[in-house]
Amino acid sequence: MARAPVAIATRTSASSPVGGTGAGRHRHQDQRLLPRPETGGQQGVPTASTPSAPPPTVPPAPAGDPRDAGAGRPPAPVSPGGARPDTWAPHAPARADSSSRSQDAPPVAPTSAGSGPAGLVPTAPASTVPRERPSVAHVGSGPPTYDAEPTQLPAADADALDDLVPDSVLDGARYGSSTLRAVSVRGDSARYRGEPRRDALLTARFGTGEEALVLVAMATGARATPGAHRAAAEACRWIGRAVGRSHGRLAEDIRAARRGDLKSGLHRLTDRSLGKLRASAAEQGVEPEDYTASLRCLLLTADPECRTRVFFGVGDGGLFRLRDGEWQDIEPRPGDATGEPVVGFGSLPHETPEGDRLTMDLGITTPPSPYEPAPAPPRAPFRFRASVARPGDTLLLCTGGLADPLRGEPDLCEHLTTRWSTGGPPGLAAFLADTQVRVKGYADDRTAAAVWEA
Repeated sequence: MARAPVAIATRTSASSPVGGTGAGRHRHQDQRLLPRPETGGQQGVPTASTPSAPPPTVPPAPAGDPRDAGAGRPPAPVSPGGARPDTWAPHAPARADSSSRSQDAPPVAPTSAGSGPAGLVPTAPASTVPRERPSVAHVGSGPPTYDAEPTQLPAADADALDDLVPDSVLDGARYGSSTLRAVSVRGDSARYRGEPRRDALLTARFGTGEEALVLVAMATGARATPGAHRAAAEACRWIGRAVGRSHGRLAEDIRAARRGDLKSGLHRLTDRSLGKLRASAAEQGVEPEDYTASLRCLLLTADPECRTRVFFGVGDGGLFRLRDGEWQDIEPRPGDATGEPVVGFGSLPHETPEGDRLTMDLGITTPPSPYEPAPAPPRAPFRFRASVARPGDTLLLCTGGLADPLRGEPDLCEHLTTRWSTGGPPGLAAFLADTQVRVKGYADDRTAAAVWEA
C-alpha cells in the first residue's frame, strides 16, 4: 500500500510581522512533520480530492543491474526554497506550499509503492547546514503607509550635480577585535516626496597598523529646511578633519584610558566644527537655526588589545548595547562622562590644588558683560561616553530615525536581537536589510553604525 508523501513545515517569523508572541518568536527552527497540503491537482502529487493512480507496472531489472542499488538514479528535484537559500535575503516571504522546508532537514521527493520508507534524498549532516535567520519587512501593528522601496528621486540642478545625495550609503570594516557595519538610508517619507536624505554618514581611518584610529560620524540636518542635507554633510566633514589632524593624540588617549582628557578635547573639537557650520550659514545669508545639524560620533582604535569605545556628540539619537541577549539604552546624559570603570583611567582631576573647579571642564562659560549684546540661544548639550566592550557585545549608534522606533516598538528590538545574537556579524547587505525593517509611524531617515566584538 502506497505511503502518503510528507512535507516538512517550518515555522518562521517571515510569514508574519514578528512570528508569534512571547518565547514562541524565537523558535523559528521548530520543525514538525505534517501532511502535505492540497495543491489543487499539482502534477505528480496526489491530493485529498484526487485519488492516486495505481503505480505503473515496471518490469524487473536484470540481475546485476546497478539500478538495484540505486546507482545511476537521477537525483530527486529540489525546489528553489531548498537549494542554497539566501538566509540574509531582505523581505523574504514565507512559502506556504510544500517547497518551504527547514535548512536542517533533507528534501522530500514523491515516491511510489515499494520505493522505500519515505524516499528521502541523502544530504550532508544537519550540523554542516547554516541556520536560517528570519527576515521580515515590517514589525508592529501593521504595514506602514508608504511604499517599501523608493518612488521618486530628488530634484537635480544641472549646475550643482555634486549636491545630489544617494538614497543609501553602506560601509563596513574589521579592525582588531571589532567588526564595523555602517549604513544611511533615506526614510519612507523622503522617498515618497522626492526629498533628499537629510542624514549624512562618514567613515574614516586615520593612521596605519595598530596605531590607526577609526571614526564614524553621522549627522542629521534641520527638518523642513532646503539645505539640511548640505549642513549634515558639512558637519561630518568638519569633525572628520578635526579628528584626523589630532588622531595620534586621540588614539594614545584612548589606549591609555584618559577619560577626562578625551572628554575635554573632543568637546573642543565638536564646538569648533559646529562653529564653522554657523559661520557657513552666515556666509550663505541664512539663519543659524536653518543651517545646523545634530552630530554623533564613535571612535575606536585598531589595537586588538584595546576595547575602549568612545562616543561623543550633540543632538538627538541613540546609543544602545546588545549584551547577553538584552538591549541596553546607554545614551549618556548631557555633561556626564559615563561608562563602566576602565583600568588605567588616570586623568588629572579637573580642579586646582586649592579645590576650585575648572569651568572649562564643566562646559560653563564666563557670564557675559552687561554691556555686551544678549547671548545667543543655548546650543544642544555635549554628550560623551567611554567604556570597555566585552566579547560578544554589539554596540549600536544611530540617529533619531532608528533610535525612536527602537525605544517605541519592542518588536523591533526583539527582531534585531534574533538577527544579531547568533552567527556573528552580518554581511553588508544583511545589515542594510536589518536596519530598514519598517515600523508604522516612523518614516524618517535612518543612519546607524554597529560594532560586533569578537
